[in-house]
Amino acid sequence: MNRFTRVLLILLCFELGVLLVIAPWSAVWERNFFLERNPGMIPWLLNPFLRGAISGLGLLDMWIALAAIFHRAMRRERPSA
Repeated sequence: MNRFTRVLLILLCFELGVLLVIAPWSAVWERNFFLERNPGMIPWLLNPFLRGAISGLGLLDMWIALAAIFHRAMRRERPSA
């Protein structure tokens, strides 16, 4: 994988993680097209446990992006034998 693709993938993972952490707790989550069309989904999508699970996936996504950056930095520092 070339450098540009790797950087783009890491930025995408980190940005998606931030979005998944913030979005479930914002006003956009409570008032959207899907909830207006399907009122039966309101108790499910506004459940704090589901919101927390989605935020947890966002934290995991950010952790994966940071681990990829850290792994790349450690590979660069290690001298090749």
